[in-house]
Amino acid sequence: MSKTADEYKQEGNTAFVAKDYQKAIDAFTKAIEVSETPNHVLYSNRSAAYTSSKQYEQALSDADECIKINPSWAKGYTRKGAALQGLHKYEEAEQCYNETLKIDPNNAIAKDSLAQIVSAQQSASRGFPGGFPGDMGLGELFKDPNLMEKLRRDPKVAELMNDQDFVAKINSYGNNPQALTNDMMTDPRIMQLFGALLGLNQPEEAASASSQPDSKNEEEPKREEPKKEAEPEAMEVDEEEQEQDTARIEADKAKAEGNKAYKARQFDEAISHYNQAWETFKDITYLNNRSAAEYEKGDYETCIKTLTEAVENARELRTDYKIVAKSFARMGNAYAKLDDLKKAIEYYQKSLTEHRTPDILSKLRKAEKDLKQQEAEAYLSPEKAEEARLEGKEYFTKADWPNAVKSYTEMIKRAPDDARGYSNRAAALAKLMSFPDAISDCNKAIEKDPSFIRAYLRKATCQIAVKEFAGAIETLDLARERDDGKNGNEINQLYAKASAQRFQPAEGNETPEETYARAMKDPEVAKIMQDPVMVSILQQAQNDPAALQEHMKNPEVFRKIQTLIAAGIIRTGTR
Repeated sequence: MSKTADEYKQEGNTAFVAKDYQKAIDAFTKAIEVSETPNHVLYSNRSAAYTSSKQYEQALSDADECIKINPSWAKGYTRKGAALQGLHKYEEAEQCYNETLKIDPNNAIAKDSLAQIVSAQQSASRGFPGGFPGDMGLGELFKDPNLMEKLRRDPKVAELMNDQDFVAKINSYGNNPQALTNDMMTDPRIMQLFGALLGLNQPEEAASASSQPDSKNEEEPKREEPKKEAEPEAMEVDEEEQEQDTARIEADKAKAEGNKAYKARQFDEAISHYNQAWETFKDITYLNNRSAAEYEKGDYETCIKTLTEAVENARELRTDYKIVAKSFARMGNAYAKLDDLKKAIEYYQKSLTEHRTPDILSKLRKAEKDLKQQEAEAYLSPEKAEEARLEGKEYFTKADWPNAVKSYTEMIKRAPDDARGYSNRAAALAKLMSFPDAISDCNKAIEKDPSFIRAYLRKATCQIAVKEFAGAIETLDLARERDDGKNGNEINQLYAKASAQRFQPAEGNETPEETYARAMKDPEVAKIMQDPVMVSILQQAQNDPAALQEHMKNPEVFRKIQTLIAAGIIRTGTR
């Protein structure tokens, strides 16, 4: 089983305390690799390990990453200052330590590190000929041809002069004083060398005077030795972090026990373990887990309270937005279980604001659809529907068509399965010349009640009005099939009207050719004239008119012949 980021982190801390810095670096690297989200503490700890092993460039890179993740964390700037100090970039290091103190004015490490830098600079500038190392005047000191001989006779540095590499380094300073500036910060022998140089450069008269008997009672002023610059201190993991690591490990153990109980559907036990985890270490994942157990237990209101606590703590704990999204999503689920769809929609939307996922988007759409249906069902009332119908009838009688439409619309909302509402609204819409909408309402009325003949008649009337004669005839045929005989006259009248207007010529007189061309524009006529059976019957009728009468005994043939007669394709003697 692979280790968690916290377990690798604990290994790194242990190795760091034991001063096994490479092992600490390796452990922190693994922790960073397996961490679900970028963790500033892990980069901070690895930066400290790099600094302690004098790998300052890597330490600086990790410190920058730490600051990027959490720019308000004072320790990140301390880590960066230590790395810069190790790289001898003292001005930048000072800026970082000062940045630390802006966030944490009592930070002891930043104060001590600033004091180290200032002390080293002051010590170096006091008593150094030519000023602070790096000045050209100091370079002249190393051009003295007798310098090496003087140093070999000085007991303070005589032993150092046996190191040929060190001698070569000293000889190079005459031409490259800047190298001296760099070396003095890293090589303690350079500071020892300066002590000797300061003694060698005393004026001769001062040296003579110091050997006279009358000066024995005078106390010679003590020369202040330049202080060796301190290395950046090992940036140890503080006790508070170690305590947090221990607390998280204990909390994760409790969470693991809670997960086992959850999978076994022992929800009360799981809740107890998740509570223990939350009380041990503040991470809202433990609250989310507890809410999941409460949800499965059916305690939706408690689940919502737990998730509210999680969200309230999330910002302060800098919780990942995806985890916050899960909190909001489960709140939406809980409200949906409580049949509070408005609240469910609200929290699904909040979840999607934090992190958009297809699953929650689908739940939002379903909740919105269910709420719409729920509101429509809550609006149903047969009594209110009847009131709206009578109100619409009154408006219709007064020829107030717009208000009639409104009243019948209200009737439909109150009783959507009553075909009369759609049929009555179609009648009012037809008066307003809104025939397509009227036809649509008639179709809905027929769908609700296929035996409602009034809806067929109103539909056919609207179809005739928009010159859909074939459609009107088809509608009337359907009405005739379903009629019980009470509406036969009205059906026949509309049928005759549709048939008469269907093929009515634009002008009074037409030639047979013009009649044929106009009739063939009608889809039904064109279809009949392309039917091989009808073509054969018509050809036979030209030679034997009596045969046509025989064929017309077939109802389908009769209907087609009547259509052709109405279209003028077949002319009768009375036409």
